[in-house]
Parts: sequence; structure tokens; C-alpha cells
Amino acid sequence: MRASDINRVLDFVRDAFHEASKLWWRFFDWLAVVEWRQLFLTWFFVVIFFQLVNTPEPGFWYIFISFAVKVLAGGKRKAELMAREATAQANVATLERRLMEAQMAALQAQVEPHFLFNTLALIGQLIETDPKEAARVHAHLIDYLRSTLPQMRQRGGATLGKQVELSRAYLAIMQARMKERLNVRFDVPDFLGSAPFPPMMLQTLIENAIKHGLEPKIEGGTVVVRAHVVGADLHVEVCDDGVGIDPHADDGVGLANIRERLQLLYGAEASLAISTPPGGGACATIRLPYKMMEDA
Repeated sequence: MRASDINRVLDFVRDAFHEASKLWWRFFDWLAVVEWRQLFLTWFFVVIFFQLVNTPEPGFWYIFISFAVKVLAGGKRKAELMAREATAQANVATLERRLMEAQMAALQAQVEPHFLFNTLALIGQLIETDPKEAARVHAHLIDYLRSTLPQMRQRGGATLGKQVELSRAYLAIMQARMKERLNVRFDVPDFLGSAPFPPMMLQTLIENAIKHGLEPKIEGGTVVVRAHVVGADLHVEVCDDGVGIDPHADDGVGLANIRERLQLLYGAEASLAISTPPGGGACATIRLPYKMMEDA
């Protein structure tokens, strides 16, 4: 036999062994996770089949081997498979969270320059017409930047109190732009200030209320920010008495982003609900697990 023929035979044997090994481990993994009831059913059908072909021995060998593997090594292998699956899911969740953070950073990079340019343009106009008001808007802008920049850099530690502080500075600037068309009211108890709350969500709801609720309304209106505890959940509401919402419209980028972040951070324990108050306007409510203080 030539060397080339020997090599082909060896390659065939090697490939056959490799495929047999893969099939064995698939069978082994199946035995580890299959329920006993399903295994009993396979035993029954295998025995019937080999009885019909008058070769019962392979059926009994299948039962013996599968029973032995299931009893002796099935539990350990099942635990290994479950641990591997949990690790894979954790890695996927981590990647999704990092992707969401990158999307948030990209969105913030788009939104912030627009807001800052408009504010700087407003300050430039006020310098000529109302220098004292220009100084006040300038101070509000400094307060806003002092609140928002650290939160954009840090990965954790965001609290409701910090978000309220940021929102107050933002709304002060918006009031300077909209004048008497924008009224603001906060109803957030002091003891809720230390409750953990994801960054930028509150401001996104406020921006949404002003843009879609109050700005289209000639006389403007009021934005109300409320927070309270219901059972084990923290409810944070942003309501307005603007033009209301279109029940058939889809969520915008900001609201969709909030829903995705809540799902990643809390799963089914958190939600964002949009409703229409009896007096008109719109109300957006974030519900998430309440903690007395942020974790150390």
C-alpha cells in the first residue's frame, strides 16, 4: 500500500473518530439534562424497535449504558452545562449593558451640544437686552454642568436627589427661554433623595414633556415632578398639562431608550408607563425597586 493511501485511511479514521466523539458528547449532554420520563419513553421505543427486527441486544445495551451514564455522571454534567449557560447569559447581559451605555453616550453627545449652543445663544441675546437675566442663566448653566458632567463620567452611584438637582438646573434654563409659558413644581420628599435612580432618565422625561406637551401649546403649561413609594417600589412621575399624547404614536428614541435600560438593569421589576390624566396632558411614570440608600 502506498504512503498516500495510508494517509487517506488515517485521515478517514481520524475524521470518523472525531465525529463519533462529537456524537457521544452530544448524547452525553442530552442524557444529563433529559427528564427521566422522557428517557423511559426512549427506552420503550428502542426496545420495541429492536424486538421487531429480532435483535434485542442493542436495545438492552442502550438502556444499560444510558442508565449508568445518567446515574453516575448526569448530575455533575448537568451542573456544568447549567453553569456554562449561566456564564454565557451573564456575558451577553454584560455586552448588552455596555452597548446600551455606548448608545447613551452617543445620544448624549448628540443632545448636549444642541442644548448648550441654544443656551449660549440665549445668554448672548440677554447680554444686550437684560444683563441681569443673562447672569442668572449663566449661573444656571454652570449648575447644570456641575451636576451632569460627573454623572456622565461615573458608572454608578446615581441617586434620585442628584437627578432632581440636575433637573432643577435644566428647568431653570428652560424657564429663562420660555418665560411665563413654563411653570415647574417639584413634589419629591427629601428622604427619597438617597434612593438609587438611573442617570439622565428623569431629565429625558422632562425634556419629552416640554418638547411634545408644552412647546406646541401657545400658552405653555406646567411640569410637575413627583416621587413616592408604593409597597416595595419607587414611583417617579413627570406630568404636564400640555397638548396630550397620541395613543397610536410609537415611543420616541428617548422613551424607547429608557425602557431598554430599565429592562437591562431591573428586568420585570421596573417599567415605564405613559398615561393621560383626567385634566388632560400626559404623565410618564418610572417604577423600579426602592432602596433606602444606595449600596456602598
